[in-house]
Amino acid sequence: MSFAAMMLVALAVDALIGWPARLYARIGHPVTWLGRLISGLEQALNRPGTSPAGRRLRGGLTVALVLAAAIAPALALAALLPAGWAGIVLGGVLAWPLVAARSLYTHVAAVAQPLAAGDLEAARGAVAMIVGRDPSRLDGAGIARAALESLAENASDGIVAPLFWGVAAGLPGIAAYKAINTMDSMIGHRTPRYADFGMAAARLDDVANLIPARLTALVFAAVAPAPVAAVRTALRDARRHRSPNAGWPEAAMAGGLGVRLSGPRIYAEGVADEPFLNAGAADPDAASLARGLALYIRAMIACGMLLVALAAW
Repeated sequence: MSFAAMMLVALAVDALIGWPARLYARIGHPVTWLGRLISGLEQALNRPGTSPAGRRLRGGLTVALVLAAAIAPALALAALLPAGWAGIVLGGVLAWPLVAARSLYTHVAAVAQPLAAGDLEAARGAVAMIVGRDPSRLDGAGIARAALESLAENASDGIVAPLFWGVAAGLPGIAAYKAINTMDSMIGHRTPRYADFGMAAARLDDVANLIPARLTALVFAAVAPAPVAAVRTALRDARRHRSPNAGWPEAAMAGGLGVRLSGPRIYAEGVADEPFLNAGAADPDAASLARGLALYIRAMIACGMLLVALAAW
């Protein structure tokens, strides 16, 4: 069975309808199901007074249990799929909830529209839905920068990486990746509560995104207005990012659009003094965000074309 064709179906269904609000209201979403499991395990196992080594051990146990909970049903469903195109289509529909192409576009477009209209308050409210920094301290450039960074990073985490692991290992691969990424987003933080307990989740997420992040940068560069600048900026600046992976798509986006991203940012817990990516360029604005969304659409089309080629091969 062609896993590439299966992932092409998943991407196409998600691009067409996303995850409908009515469906979410009725049954939730696989990521929310995983989130409840992770939260329950964290509350039960990450107890105050546990030694750092004990927290790391319990965090590792949490990772193993969540992965088992995600992979086991995926293996069972994969074994039940019929042969041929029926199995490909059905498998793609089962993988569809784990791809977030339409949702990401919708959330970033919700920032771009009021920003273009000059409504900073509405833009701040929309960007607060996708980033963790303090939106009240963001001006127009800060809002555009935050939205573009989220667009670049989540294009890798939310679309390219799930598709990559789905092509590599079918339903179990995409399910395992989504579990790893959800654990990282919930417990993989460098805070007193999670630094030790979430270490295994954070390290595993770094490994799982190693190839997809760089692949996303290549796709961005291929469809960017300035492809050479995108590649040059990614090779020069990606390593300056605090994340070993997120810097690649963000730097490619910055170079491809001719703007600077990252840099100092303000969170509730304090200021993160990060270096800029593509430091010599201008700050992004509403027009830059619109161009970033257009680049994202071209990148998703390129991903679809790549899946077609892989399926044919």
